[in-house]
Amino acid sequence: MCEVRVTGGTLPQEEINAYIDRAREKYRREPRAIDIAVDGDFVDLRYDFGHVPFDRIRRITGYLVGTLDRFNDAKRCEEHDRVKHAV
Repeated sequence: MCEVRVTGGTLPQEEINAYIDRAREKYRREPRAIDIAVDGDFVDLRYDFGHVPFDRIRRITGYLVGTLDRFNDAKRCEEHDRVKHAV
């Protein structure tokens, strides 16, 4: 369930539901919370989607990869034998 906080005025429930639907369609995720700041005829929307998992992607032996799971034996050997430079 999405927590909605409205400040600076009041909004009908239909409009609040439209903002929730807009977030789902635009970001393709369920918002955890929405802050709606009412300023006359305008609103300022701030969405909170919570923690978004991030997978590290590296360039290894010419390929962008997150893990070495899908490398065959030759690629694993090439990765093992490469010279790793200090940062």
